[in-house]
Amino acid sequence: MTNGNGNHFEKKKFLFVSWESLSGDLAWKIQKEGHEVKVFIESKADEDVYDGILEKVDRWGDYMDWADIIVFDDIGFGPTAEKLRKAGKLVVGGSIYADKTEDDRKFGQDEMKRLGMTTLPNYFFEDFDDAISFLKNTPGRYVMKPSGKAQNEKNLLFIGEEEDGRDIIEVLEHNKVAWAKKIKAFQLQKFVAGVEVAVGAFFNGQKFIFPININFEHKKLFPGERGPSTWEMGTLMYWTNSSSIFNDTLAKMENVLAQSSYVGYYDINCIVNGRCIYPLEITARFGYPTISVQMEGTLTPMGEFLYNLAKGEDFEIKTKKGFQIGVVMAVPPYPFSSDEIFSMHKDSSILFKNPSQSEEVHIGDVKKINGDFKLAGNTGYALVITGSGLTVEEARAQVYKRLKNIRLQSMFYRVDIGNRWYRDSDKLQAWGYI
Repeated sequence: MTNGNGNHFEKKKFLFVSWESLSGDLAWKIQKEGHEVKVFIESKADEDVYDGILEKVDRWGDYMDWADIIVFDDIGFGPTAEKLRKAGKLVVGGSIYADKTEDDRKFGQDEMKRLGMTTLPNYFFEDFDDAISFLKNTPGRYVMKPSGKAQNEKNLLFIGEEEDGRDIIEVLEHNKVAWAKKIKAFQLQKFVAGVEVAVGAFFNGQKFIFPININFEHKKLFPGERGPSTWEMGTLMYWTNSSSIFNDTLAKMENVLAQSSYVGYYDINCIVNGRCIYPLEITARFGYPTISVQMEGTLTPMGEFLYNLAKGEDFEIKTKKGFQIGVVMAVPPYPFSSDEIFSMHKDSSILFKNPSQSEEVHIGDVKKINGDFKLAGNTGYALVITGSGLTVEEARAQVYKRLKNIRLQSMFYRVDIGNRWYRDSDKLQAWGYI
């Protein structure tokens, strides 16, 4: 096969290892480039996801010698990834240190502060009554964020709106008995007004690869940032070779990531204003749907890209100019879990007014039967639709035109992904960040 430069790149064997169905879209893209792909998914709830699309295996360890490159798509694989790298395997994803910076919010905040970033005041608790007492004695506006496994439950995050913190006090007092079963540790972080923006880059085990990625997540379920928090309903992004946000945050972590031999995508979500850049939290893995939107803007073939990244090569990612937008298309019960509700939608066919464009979508929890994409798993996370343009308006026009090509009963998506750019870009430019 030939790469984007017209040069020959040999077919490789990729083994994707997942706790749950996350990286199928990336695996599918690499398979369509002509590489061999096998996928392991531990979650039994996802046992039918990617059927008819990707070859799945029951025990990934049986295929370690078969694979040219192993891809771990989530945190929690750090010890295994480090062991395999020391044994000479090419691995994307995971190191003990990188995993901990995401999974343990306190450790992540302490590390960012140690490395010279300006972190917001934050306080960690393992007891709700201690937190309530703290809020009464130290009134202010805070954001409550679960730590550890509970941070995966996005509906448990609470952004306070009262300047004296009384709304968070009420929430904690009325929910502490129920939440104590789910939340073992949590953070209260001082709220600051500004623009929420994330900066991410791919790391090759020694250094960050350019260009870097500036992205704006849309996490709430409804337009206008209303409703419950989700993993993400859509993203606006662009690629750049220079950014003061990168220099003041992500770049400071290059040496410690190199010491842990981390390979993969690394991202810091921030709040910025005219005074400072405040890092909020770390993502030490591919983002979802971030990786799908990144593929919309990446011209370098993904198989070649990941293989060279794992080898520690220093290269430049070839990307499109302008902006990319991704929109999550889902059905109930997303963003919640309910087998009963999803049972009404499971196996529903995703239809296309123009069937020739069906291969342009980015897959979520789906399978393929008799040529039709069908809903699989139990989440309702169906597809990610992407678009590009030299301007945000052009990218929005393309992505929403593509969405109109899809027919799926009870589907929903946000219609305002990217709209914040018109307001936020003025502020970021005035503050000197873009």
